[in-house]
Amino acid sequence: MSDSSRSTSSPSPAAPGTPPAGQVDVRGPRFAAWITTAVLAIVLVVSAFSLPAAAILLAVQAVVFALGAQFGPGRSPYGRIFRALVAPRIGAPTELEPVAPLRFAQLVGLIFAVLGVLGFVAGSSVLGAVFTGFALFAAFLNAAFGICLGCKIYPLAARFLPKNASSQTA
Repeated sequence: MSDSSRSTSSPSPAAPGTPPAGQVDVRGPRFAAWITTAVLAIVLVVSAFSLPAAAILLAVQAVVFALGAQFGPGRSPYGRIFRALVAPRIGAPTELEPVAPLRFAQLVGLIFAVLGVLGFVAGSSVLGAVFTGFALFAAFLNAAFGICLGCKIYPLAARFLPKNASSQTA
């Protein structure tokens, strides 16, 4: 991938196949993006039949986004699934990317999901679907093409964050 925020450095020798601190295997976030894409597509389908059910499902996805934003992609639910079930079967990472932009991307996803939930709860299928659609579009771009919109916006947003907040990588 030619994303300038990604690095092709090799993992640290501390544990075979384990990325160094502040870095993550690019395949993990893409795996998570595929799950997120599926969940958000289901939310849109469900919203045609039941706004409360769509709101609940989107709220669950919002929790996943919140955990990813707070703890990083490796400790989010989808990251844990990737690390436990997928990573051991596909070998050591060959490409790494920094964690901080991914955490920011999860925060952006959280914002869209919360706005979508609020739309569904308020009874506005259009508002809920629009914000869910924004999150779905971003997740699909990352899953299918490796383009992380939140990661692209991160350098601009990092200018406005306090220095210690923008350098957090845990």
